[in-house]
Amino acid sequence: MARYSAQFRNTILKKLLPPENRSARELAQEYGVTVATIYGWKAHLNRGTLRRDEGEVSNRQRSLAEKFNLLLEAQKVSEEQKGSWLRENGLHTEHLTVWEQEVREYMAKGEAKLREELREAKKELKRRERELARKEKALAEMAALLTLQKKKTAFLWGESEEDG
Repeated sequence: MARYSAQFRNTILKKLLPPENRSARELAQEYGVTVATIYGWKAHLNRGTLRRDEGEVSNRQRSLAEKFNLLLEAQKVSEEQKGSWLRENGLHTEHLTVWEQEVREYMAKGEAKLREELREAKKELKRRERELARKEKALAEMAALLTLQKKKTAFLWGESEEDG
């Protein structure tokens, strides 16, 4: 069984009921929902087990991702259909303008944060490279000291390097 968002369901119910009073068959064809589903929603509404505004999210409560998706969807709608699309989604043109600015600000903040993280990562890399170089130098000194120690021991005991 397909699940539909409350926003989607409520859009169809608003068109089914007064003042529009559109037929369930017409709405089913337009929205790709079965007539039985629409009648089921209407029955729940009539029984009082469903409120018309139940599950709807105000435009201020929408997530940034949802706002971004609506902005993308709005770009695909022709200018002639824009007013109808805005009404179906419970929006005004001002919402799109404000949301576009919100998305731009979020992206700018994200970009600044990424730059800072990159700067910090570069600092950490340099620090680790210096530490690695210091440790390699200390290891080379230890290897040289060990070699000298072996040669000294061999010299003191009169052993040749091949005996060793």
